[in-house]
Amino acid sequence: MQSLFNIINKPLGWVLESIAGFVGGKFAASVFIFTLFINLLLIPLTIKSQKSSVQQLRIKPKLDELKKRFGDDKQKYNEAMQRLYQEEKISMSGGCLPMILRLVLMMSIYYLIMQPLTYLMHIPSATIEAVKKTLEISSKASTSAELEIISAVRKDPSISAEIAEKLGDLDFTFFGINLTEKPHFSFDIFNDFKIIWLIPILAFAAQMLTSFLSLKQQKRLNPDAPSMAGMMLTMPLLSLFIGFTLPGGVGFYWICSSLIGGFIQYFMQEFYGPNKVLAKERAKELSMVADIEIKYKKKAETDSASE
Repeated sequence: MQSLFNIINKPLGWVLESIAGFVGGKFAASVFIFTLFINLLLIPLTIKSQKSSVQQLRIKPKLDELKKRFGDDKQKYNEAMQRLYQEEKISMSGGCLPMILRLVLMMSIYYLIMQPLTYLMHIPSATIEAVKKTLEISSKASTSAELEIISAVRKDPSISAEIAEKLGDLDFTFFGINLTEKPHFSFDIFNDFKIIWLIPILAFAAQMLTSFLSLKQQKRLNPDAPSMAGMMLTMPLLSLFIGFTLPGGVGFYWICSSLIGGFIQYFMQEFYGPNKVLAKERAKELSMVADIEIKYKKKAETDSASE
């Protein structure tokens, strides 16, 4: 799996490095700009997926009619459905492919952001593995291990002179918060509170905000759609829990991804959502029919007057 992501991440790593150079080596700013850049690149895939959804909505009445006609005979229904898709020139997997590509790319970018030694600083894997052994970090540890290595080398450059040199002027802080640290939650909040705790808390808040906006939009645009209220709280709580077990850089990426991706998706649904597009198409068709009727009526009146 990692080798598959390398095909995508190695060229994107140079993009991230260029952005880091442009913003003076600030890791947080680089992640934000890079996440924005990738989400903007993904807009065509989102539009393609939206178009597929519009086609699905357009033929929904015909599919409902087929269900009534064939009842519980799934074989005949599936055969009739395939013929309908062929007649309407609609791909049955048309909406899935953009979603799969988007998912693969976003998973790949997760590895990219969480492994700055590999993709941003181009440290050889042998060097990284040697430092993992020195720090007693399992070779099977999560991708956040590289952020842990950076934190350790910052404190003690003698751990790896090569990594210490490559780190150079790279800044892994965000308003004073060290993104290579782990939050390590404690129930003794008043005595043990650390500013790094704000990262998983903000990740939770960002996901709650975008989930709330998405749910509210869903109810307004498509009242008959199944409710996703349960997921609205489940995913943010999960990110809050996991965020306290991983370096702050992971949570910071989640914040950027949730806010940027969430708002882009919100506006795409608002202006290019399937129901919106279909409503515009139907309004246009009705307008064309009305124009034809007016022209026909005028022609009839002209013919009647000439007689």
